[in-house]
Order: sequence, then C-alpha cells, then structure tokens
Amino acid sequence: MIPARYGPALFSLILSGTMSLLVSGIATYRSLPPQQGFVGPWMNAWLTAWLLAFPAVMLAAPLARRAVAWLTTPGTTGPHHP
Repeated sequence: MIPARYGPALFSLILSGTMSLLVSGIATYRSLPPQQGFVGPWMNAWLTAWLLAFPAVMLAAPLARRAVAWLTTPGTTGPHHP
C-alpha cells in the first residue's frame, strides 16, 4: 500500500490520467477520418495530454478546494438540511 501522505499526488495522478484519456479519446475520434487507425494516435495524444494534465491538476486542485470552501457553507448538506 501507498502511505496516506502521498494521497493528494495519487489523486491528481489518477484524476489527470482519467480525464486526459477521456478528452483525448473524444478529440482523436472527432479529428480522424473513419478509415484511419484510432488507438495509436489516441494513445500518443493521451500521453502528451497526461504529461501536461498531471502538473496542471497538482496546481489547480488547491485553488479549486479554496474556491469550493469559499462558495459553500460549512455544516450544511444541501437544500433540505434540518
């Protein structure tokens, strides 16, 4: 198992990998002619995107957490809280 102190970096790695895989797949699918190969160009685009997405998530995550904390009220769970 991985020590908990690496949790934020592992979260960023998994999130950036998943999101860049999805977005690069959609962009590659939309840009290639139907008869052209898909998986090779997709994997190439994904690895390039992931190289940029991982540090971007590492930098953006703390800012996003602060924005969420600023936009939400502590101790409430939604519109129907008691």
